[in-house]
Amino acid sequence: MTDHTFDLVVLGGGSGGYAAALRAAELGKSVALVEKDKVGGTCLHRGCIPTKALLHAAEVAETARDASTIGIRATFEGVDPAGVRAYREGIVAKKYKGLEGLVKARGITVVSGEGRLESGPAVRVGDDLYRGTDVVLATGSYSRSLPGLEIGGRVLTSEHALEIDEIPSRVVILGGGVIGVEFASVWRSFGVDVTIVEALDHLVPNEDIALSKSLERAFRRRGIASSLGVRFQSATQTADAVTVTLEDGKTFEADYLLVAVGRGPATAGLGYEEAGLTIDRGFVVTDDRLRTGVPHVWAVGDIVPGLQLAHRGFQQGIFVAEEIAGLSPVVIPDTQIPKVTYSHPEVASVGLTETQAAEAHGADGIVSYEYNLAGNGKSEILGTGGIVKVVRVKDGPVIGVHLAGDRVGELITEGQLAVGWEAHPEDIAPFIHAHPTQSEALGEAFLALAGKPLHAL
Repeated sequence: MTDHTFDLVVLGGGSGGYAAALRAAELGKSVALVEKDKVGGTCLHRGCIPTKALLHAAEVAETARDASTIGIRATFEGVDPAGVRAYREGIVAKKYKGLEGLVKARGITVVSGEGRLESGPAVRVGDDLYRGTDVVLATGSYSRSLPGLEIGGRVLTSEHALEIDEIPSRVVILGGGVIGVEFASVWRSFGVDVTIVEALDHLVPNEDIALSKSLERAFRRRGIASSLGVRFQSATQTADAVTVTLEDGKTFEADYLLVAVGRGPATAGLGYEEAGLTIDRGFVVTDDRLRTGVPHVWAVGDIVPGLQLAHRGFQQGIFVAEEIAGLSPVVIPDTQIPKVTYSHPEVASVGLTETQAAEAHGADGIVSYEYNLAGNGKSEILGTGGIVKVVRVKDGPVIGVHLAGDRVGELITEGQLAVGWEAHPEDIAPFIHAHPTQSEALGEAFLALAGKPLHAL
């Protein structure tokens, strides 16, 4: 057994882990980064990046199919699964190579192997022990299933869905959250008959109800079917098909069932409880500065209760590295972290929904405004519908921004700034947006809430 000593040992090389390692190294710390697979984690290799590459391929397919509507003669001959896979894997490989180079340039020691937390604090990898003045836990998450629903064969998780080498004819997706609607969007663009089964009453149920309804309307127009408000009961499969049964007795038959019911924290069997950490439903319990109950042990990313987003992991990794260095960084609440669903159309939000705002400030204490993208020139050019919804405290700051429509994910940072800086619509209204851009739609909502609408009544 060999002991190694570092200022910081990071267990997990995904978004939160490598962000902590990079920032700590930048601040002059010696860093060991322990990763059992590849640095970059789920987001780079099996999540954000490959799925968004798929979504872009789907967008190109839609564009080719509809080219004649804008006077362009093009022929859509179909989807080449091997070609799409090569495109997707090429992007991942480039990003991975770049990340490897960045980690190496910062002088970070990458330890390949499965780590386990021990007291000290330290991380054991095989016979070696990596002791840190501080240890950051960033072991990420895994795809959940439901009790009695076994993954395998024609029952897939999102990771498995990326690996199938065919375009199926029919797919049922269990779960109408971010992962479910993104894969539904891709497969529909590729010509697949898609049905989403969601136990709650709406798709993307964590979003403002206006966004859920906007997405549902768009999906109906695209021919994506949804079963809402009825729970899943069982699934049976043969060599050729899978049959899904709901609690009301309704059945759906498909080539594949994609299980997209969320992700769970990857904390089991890693020595966390034995080392003294408090675990709640699999999540690591921390204070608001991401300290666990064990001195000098921190946790970031998907293993910490809250939004499971790669960019939240980045933010928390940076935060912890700076906290350890004594820089006293600012705590960013989850309500100020933007969320984007990259379906066609996209859904993006930051801050409180109208319901949450009413609960916090009273129904009479808030004002909301919706602007229809039909009035936005650039959205008309792009052929997208949707809405911009802004929620403010009455005579006070913007506390929620909610967007639905193609490409609106590129607008949410402005919403984040408005919410994070507690800006009043009257403060923002003088800053007129470039014309023609989709950002004008957000500007129109701010203008309306400031009492001086331009292109709206």
